[in-house]
Amino acid sequence: VLRSLGIPTRVITNFNSAHDSNINLSIDKYIDISGKTLHLTEDSVWNFHVWNESWFIRRDLGSFYDGWQVLDATPQERSKGVYQCGPASTRAIKEGDVNLDYDSSFVFAAVNADYVTWIHYSNKRKKRIYSDTKKIGKFISTKAVGTNSRVDVTANYKYPEVKEISFKISYSQYKNSLMDDRKILVTAV
Repeated sequence: VLRSLGIPTRVITNFNSAHDSNINLSIDKYIDISGKTLHLTEDSVWNFHVWNESWFIRRDLGSFYDGWQVLDATPQERSKGVYQCGPASTRAIKEGDVNLDYDSSFVFAAVNADYVTWIHYSNKRKKRIYSDTKKIGKFISTKAVGTNSRVDVTANYKYPEVKEISFKISYSQYKNSLMDDRKILVTAV
């Protein structure tokens, strides 16, 4: 419909797409002390999710947010009481401006949430045991114009993940780190 009105529009696919049901910007997985998954949240990670982007001037948000805007025709959560999603500025999503209207926090989580595993001891006590900052939002793509090639648009949604830097440590530091790993293992089990 938007294309027929002359508005540039394209389809976007996000792999490892987060569904953050409580908008805390993380996908929380809870396990008990034996490692069994507990179903305490409706957060989930989908293999992929698809939405549209359209090119808008954002007089309501300011020119910084002009450009591609996310519109999801299949929203899974209510936004301001209605099943809708967007138009959320891809610039706002990339910059982490999650307090703007039009579901920028929901889309930010879909492409950039942390995947956090918690041990749930009781209703009042839980402990974070693992956090993966790289799992969500992979190979965000659209189709190239005039060809069937894939165009990676991940950089429109998020900054590159921080790469691990290798460094040298002394043997005593290495030995101490092994001891720390054993403590963590014992604590987690």
